[in-house]
Amino acid sequence: MAKVQQLHQAPILARPVSITSTPAAAIDMDVDVDSGRSLISPALNGVKSSSGLQRGDTRTAVIVHGPGQEKIVSVFADVLGKPYRIADSFRGIASGEQDVVLGMSLENAKVDISTRKKTSLVAIHAHCVDLGMPPDTYLSAHCDYEFLYTETQFFRRDLARFLSTTLGQINRHDALMSKPRTYFLSMTFPDVRAALSNIDILTVGADAVELRVDLLKEPLSDGTFAQVPSLSYVGEQVMLLRQRTELPIIFTTRCTRENGQFPMDNPDLYYDYLYRAIQWGVEYVDVELWLPERIRQRLYEQRGNSRIMSAFHDFSGTFKWPSAQAQSIFLESRKYADIVKMIAIINDHNENFELEYFRSKIQGEYPDSPPLSAVNMGETGQFSRTLNKVFTPITHPLLPTIAAPGQMSAAEINAALSLLGQLPKRNIYGITTPFSRIATPYAPFYEKCFNELGLPHNFAVVERQLKGPGCVEGWCNQKAFGGAYLSPPVSFSSLMHNSSFFSRLSNGSGPALTEAARMIAYLGRTAVVLASHADEAASAIYALKALRIRKLYTVGFKTPLVLARGLLVEPFNSLESLQRARMVGDDASPFVIVSALGPEKSNIVGMLVRLFGGSRGSSSSTRKVFLDLADGPRKGDPSVVAEQSGFAAYGVADTAAFTTVETLRLLVGQNVPYSFVRLASGRGVF
Repeated sequence: MAKVQQLHQAPILARPVSITSTPAAAIDMDVDVDSGRSLISPALNGVKSSSGLQRGDTRTAVIVHGPGQEKIVSVFADVLGKPYRIADSFRGIASGEQDVVLGMSLENAKVDISTRKKTSLVAIHAHCVDLGMPPDTYLSAHCDYEFLYTETQFFRRDLARFLSTTLGQINRHDALMSKPRTYFLSMTFPDVRAALSNIDILTVGADAVELRVDLLKEPLSDGTFAQVPSLSYVGEQVMLLRQRTELPIIFTTRCTRENGQFPMDNPDLYYDYLYRAIQWGVEYVDVELWLPERIRQRLYEQRGNSRIMSAFHDFSGTFKWPSAQAQSIFLESRKYADIVKMIAIINDHNENFELEYFRSKIQGEYPDSPPLSAVNMGETGQFSRTLNKVFTPITHPLLPTIAAPGQMSAAEINAALSLLGQLPKRNIYGITTPFSRIATPYAPFYEKCFNELGLPHNFAVVERQLKGPGCVEGWCNQKAFGGAYLSPPVSFSSLMHNSSFFSRLSNGSGPALTEAARMIAYLGRTAVVLASHADEAASAIYALKALRIRKLYTVGFKTPLVLARGLLVEPFNSLESLQRARMVGDDASPFVIVSALGPEKSNIVGMLVRLFGGSRGSSSSTRKVFLDLADGPRKGDPSVVAEQSGFAAYGVADTAAFTTVETLRLLVGQNVPYSFVRLASGRGVF
């Protein structure tokens, strides 16, 4: 049971312990402060801080829309951070329009979509399911990707995730494979709607969620269910699930021979469903090894930015890990796979150790092969689930049934690891100041998250002195130290300069730093930061650097040289400078406004937001971003002004929840959904 304590007295400094962390030099940017909180972490989980950001697909995006659905094109452009225009045909699209999103009606697209230049154009079929009809099959077959959406508040976040996956802007797979352990939740609902109300709790501790397509039951008009759910029904299920979870989806059509319900008489049916999953932007596609090689090879070659998980299951009870058959299965699986999954049912506990020998042998003989996920089924095989480190299938008490015999929940696996001495109890601290307004109220998040995950760790909120880092050393220099966050943050250079303890870590590289999240749409943009002092703006500037913002306008403070490094900084010190910023073109005008001013100055913030929301001569259709870090009662809400002025507005509750998620990932190596953190705080996401 995790405990949240409020401690005020720093412990006596002990002899420094060895803390191995990611060197600061590994972070590919010059930073001196952290984004919201400074994280200090030992090698508790080994999670890399790289976000996996990539330039992605640079082809011109053409959005094919249905009748009366032209507005979806502007949403695509908004998410991608580009202007848009409407095109009449693929043939009429000029080369070199990569910086514009093009829209095209369904009727016009059908004329020449089959002859389009695929090397320069990526076609995305956007279909609104609210229209009550399935997607056009011709366009589904000829477009590169297909985005299904509803006209609700969910689809914008869904769209951002869809685009980042299909266009290859974020590499989630490499980030997951760098974790010491990953889990995926095996969903067994006949309709995902039944899971949505509890999806925040169900997915705590999971790194991905598996949609068992073979278990879905599509109702028919006569009161029965379809033997195989239709593609339109399955697509809607994928859409609903993606709208309510940020986790990667594993798309599975398990056959009848391997404990599933998908018929085996027509292998080409599997191709139709699995390839459509790739078009829907599903992150992982489960391809069973028994399928003909031509199908497995074709899916692998057409996978785009999705990943193929080659799956083998044996329920005979005669499969042996030391056999030549096991090695042959692995070698055949790896030919067309990004992950190899092998699962068998066993009769004797010693077969768990045979599996571990097989795993070690494979890793030694084929070091360049895809990662291996291998477990044994049944109660006898549960021990292997604590030893497997790549995508271990997990269940949850709220699921209607378990997907396979012997499945355990994430909390059960963590409890078993703790009993085996593989998950030692650690003390994790939230190090604050007496004036911190945010850290202490959010401390119960950690208690709830630790308990839900079955982690043995303790969490305590402690206070540091306002001057000198000595007390920070005291908390971090403990035998059972598991990590800490500093809120408000302390500059990295200050820690390294004033503390011999931190300067000695990682062979002189210092403690690990966390990176802010990145999005390709911010690259080269301009931002405005308002604050009363540079210290209050430091976290925002760090995050903007991580987003690759090019130019920064400042209001209310002088930017130290160490913060300004790598940025073009211009203060708003007169009406003339403010007017110049308003007169520049759309690409150079402020795209992001961050206010770190107190709530008593909300009227000033609102005035500035209104000025840039209505920039003179603006023709851009791109929606800008406003972030208000003020916490407390105020006169007038600048977020309301921002929304009215065309900004997407976010507040301190959003940043606190995201920071909590990232802190848990870095300190304990476990994934907790953002929506669960908001739920635990009493604030709903939807």
